[in-house]
Amino acid sequence: MTMNLLKQIAGSRLPVSFYRTEDIDQVRLLRAAGLVIALVPSPSEPVSLSGSPSAAQVLAVTQKGREELAKFGYPETRPPRWRFRMPRIKNPARAPSLGRATTPHETARPH
Repeated sequence: MTMNLLKQIAGSRLPVSFYRTEDIDQVRLLRAAGLVIALVPSPSEPVSLSGSPSAAQVLAVTQKGREELAKFGYPETRPPRWRFRMPRIKNPARAPSLGRATTPHETARPH
């Protein structure tokens, strides 16, 4: 399916190349729809519009392509994992609390 290929492209490091005839045809469709910027081989027999294409290379997903992906909920709206971890701040100057408050008179030493 063409939208699945668009999702795959959007999640890949670009540029990405496709060598299977089915994938090349889907890249042609995505390019014709204005969803990607791609280098697609021209048919080797221009009269019959057929031949054996070697590869298609997708260079970028267009703004229109990103808008289409957003309609399908891509990318998934889960935040990055690092946001779940709270930073651990260690303060070595602070002693652990004994559970009760002390006043300045309690901590003062008699002379």
